[in-house]
Amino acid sequence: MSAAPTSDLHATEWPSLAGRILVAMPGIDDERFEYAVILVCTHEGDHAMGLRLDLPAPGVDLAYVLEALNVNHHGATGRPVLLGGPVEPERGFVLHTDDWFSDETSLRIHGGMAVTGTRDALSAMGEITGPARSALVLGYAGWDEGQLEEELSENVWLTLDADADLIFDEDYAGKWSRALALLGVDAANLSSHGGNA
Repeated sequence: MSAAPTSDLHATEWPSLAGRILVAMPGIDDERFEYAVILVCTHEGDHAMGLRLDLPAPGVDLAYVLEALNVNHHGATGRPVLLGGPVEPERGFVLHTDDWFSDETSLRIHGGMAVTGTRDALSAMGEITGPARSALVLGYAGWDEGQLEEELSENVWLTLDADADLIFDEDYAGKWSRALALLGVDAANLSSHGGNA
């Protein structure tokens, strides 16, 4: 009988986190992710990709973006655009509930959500027939092979199940504390020496 092939250490230790939320621990060494709340959209053997949910882009709202792209912006006034991460900040993603879905361009995320990176999703945001909940996110957070797993082993992130109310609510300043509360953790009791990235 032949021996079973060796599997990747990270794959056996860390199942896919796609559809889960990462919550930055205090003391994270990368200031770009201080108090970050990130939805992991994909997590495979060689990479992971997520969208930050708590950082509005200063001075930009959804109506401005849709108007610049000549897309109907009915009802979009005042809705913020989020900064999803430092990678490809010029690239837009619509994070939305999966009641609106494009078989060709949408990526389904666990928990009744999806992400779409095309103009039709932007148009849908301004339509009555569009998704019930949505957010426009610019850029994303990305991890190379093994990087996210290493950060998890160093206690840089806590993880929790996706929660649509947390993801789509617009109390951005309080989102980190509320994410911790969903885990039963009081933000005031966390040490800033929890880990380093």
